Amino acid sequence: MKKTIMVIGGGLLQTPVIATAKKMGYQVIVTDYNPDAIGMKQADIPIVMSTRDIQGSVRVAKQQNEITPISAVLTVGTDASMTVAAVANALNLPGIKFEDAEAATNKIKMRMRFKEHNVPSPAFLPVWSLSDAKKAAKILGFPLVIKPSDNMGARGVMKIENANQISDAFKFAKSASPSGELIIEQFMEGPELSIDAIIYNGEITITGVADRIIEFPPYFIETGHTMPSSLPPDVINAACDVMKQGIKALGIDIGAAKGDIKITKDGPMIGELAARLSGGFMSAYTYPLSTGVDLMKAAIEVALGQEPGNLEPVFNRVAIERSIICKPGIVKKISGLEEALKIPGIEAIFLNIKEGDMLSTPKSNVEKHGHIIASGKTLQEAEYAVTQCLSVLKIETTTDLEITLKAIQSAAREKFKKICYVCKTCDGKDCPSGVPGMGGIGTGESFRRNSEAIKKYKVITRVIHDVHEPDTSTEIFGKKISIPVMAAPITGSVTNMGGAIEELDYNIAVVKGCKQSGTIAFVGDGATPDKYKIGLQAIEEEKGWGIPIFKPRKDNKEIIMRIKAAEKSGAIACGIDIDAVVFKTMAMKGQEVGPKSLEELKEIKASTKLPFILKGIMSPKDAELACKAGVDAIIVSNHGGRVLDQMPGSMDVLPDIVSVAKDSTIIMIDGGFRDGTDIIKALALGAQYVLIGRPVAIAAVGMGIDGTAYYMNHIKEEVKKVMKLTGCATIKDINSDIIMKV
Repeated sequence: MKKTIMVIGGGLLQTPVIATAKKMGYQVIVTDYNPDAIGMKQADIPIVMSTRDIQGSVRVAKQQNEITPISAVLTVGTDASMTVAAVANALNLPGIKFEDAEAATNKIKMRMRFKEHNVPSPAFLPVWSLSDAKKAAKILGFPLVIKPSDNMGARGVMKIENANQISDAFKFAKSASPSGELIIEQFMEGPELSIDAIIYNGEITITGVADRIIEFPPYFIETGHTMPSSLPPDVINAACDVMKQGIKALGIDIGAAKGDIKITKDGPMIGELAARLSGGFMSAYTYPLSTGVDLMKAAIEVALGQEPGNLEPVFNRVAIERSIICKPGIVKKISGLEEALKIPGIEAIFLNIKEGDMLSTPKSNVEKHGHIIASGKTLQEAEYAVTQCLSVLKIETTTDLEITLKAIQSAAREKFKKICYVCKTCDGKDCPSGVPGMGGIGTGESFRRNSEAIKKYKVITRVIHDVHEPDTSTEIFGKKISIPVMAAPITGSVTNMGGAIEELDYNIAVVKGCKQSGTIAFVGDGATPDKYKIGLQAIEEEKGWGIPIFKPRKDNKEIIMRIKAAEKSGAIACGIDIDAVVFKTMAMKGQEVGPKSLEELKEIKASTKLPFILKGIMSPKDAELACKAGVDAIIVSNHGGRVLDQMPGSMDVLPDIVSVAKDSTIIMIDGGFRDGTDIIKALALGAQYVLIGRPVAIAAVGMGIDGTAYYMNHIKEEVKKVMKLTGCATIKDINSDIIMKV
């Protein structure tokens, strides 16, 4: 019976070890959260399980072990060492202790081990808050590096040259950290080496030393590596000695190790050290091409508890990896790939992009656009092959504003990274996330109900008329806008959007994008007490062109303080989303919110001369009370299905609310509106303005200001088309005669 090998991770960097294990005659289990990952398709037994889910991985390993006994577990190229160790320990397989794997994964614990064992590494301090970061900078001095303690691939890693850069660098690192735990350390000046090692019974064999090429400051993007290193032998030997010290300090007595070693004026120092073989195509591609040694085979043998075969180089050649970094913009055309692969010396080409993708300058190693592997007798020969390859392989990008909804959605889907799948129809039916996230609370019924309620109404066309060019413009609070459609308030770029965009960048994208298209954006408050300032900053930068909505904090003084800040920003109006009285993210941050009595609403309204809006009205009774409080506008909304499961859709309750409030206040609505026809239906039922949330967020994440402006202009053209089909010359002409309920 075949022995079974378990590989944690099914991505591109794990495929060589999967292929090698199968070639060696083993049955292969592969775990990955993505069922469509390339390695999952190569597996004999694919199991959908996140590499980060340690308990889940142990559980499925035990279950599978009952059916097919597992003889070894390993990974390469990704930081899943803790998962590997946990599975190995649970199944009594060869492997390191879990606490040692944790020390080889968490950068703070790693530095503490190095300090304890006098291993050369930079001075450091753990960081949780911006205040911590500022204090650490004063203690350590500049230049510094800030990074997440629990991520890889240079995600969130940034150099800090002075005090003015601390805040932005902190936010960048925080957005890339799953736990929020960061580390600040002294910057090490000097060339950098990448070193691999195989460890068996405590004996360490260095198996490869490469020169790393790091570019794009203040970020740390590895744009390539060269095998073997061109540094003097004594420098390389000293670096290898430090690497071995680090391996011993971390307790790695069996398996593999990968180290990034800096050659400083004070000697070699460890940047990072992991309990696995390297990624970046080094252990699987450039080292075998340079030496003839199969490190994947050796790693499998050690994972089985066997002494590895020959690790001595069979030959000596130069092998290099060079990253493909394209000009920012939309990929228009990719050509020449087959011809490039035929160039002598080109061993492999990996493209991470496709036509239609929106490219930006990488800020981490996972954002590079592709990789070229080349070899030759000399470095010059290998580099010439890469030069020839780049002259044949053509990746055309454009910065022209040839934006399409498809391009916006494709770019957003990539940036959201599974927090939102950017479904073709955003109706909640296939939404993968709840709250926090982009989805709805509970079963998601309230989210889905919004779209279902809109679909109950159908448009009756009238085509015998003389309306050739409908006018979609209207006014709100004395401001003329191009369309009675505005961006709904959304916050939480980290909490809800998984760090797909910075909070300020998001607010600027919606405020400025809406302004460019002739309409207005609402901005939100958040569970973080100072979050409201970010939206107000975006409004102030656009000369007050925006409307903030604040959370119904228990203390009215907190709300009024925010309203005064809105006045100072020049905002057109302001308001509160009164339905956020039990909002999940507020509870998570310990922020007290609560319902408001009629008298409390009157107090808030009386505190400002700005038009005051009440968002979250879903009953005629609340609409009547809002009018008694003197509010200038109400927004019919179930908060996108994010406050309570099993609510009606906004359009379900709109007619009844219009019947009691149409003569007393302005009526707006949000919830499930996705195209021009949806807008017309709401206006026909008596709403005067419509707010759109998730699609605007997708446009802003996908292509920023331009994406938002494009989306709003697209909606405007759709509204105009429906007006032409119903004989409505102006927005005021839209009435209930053009719709019917079915």
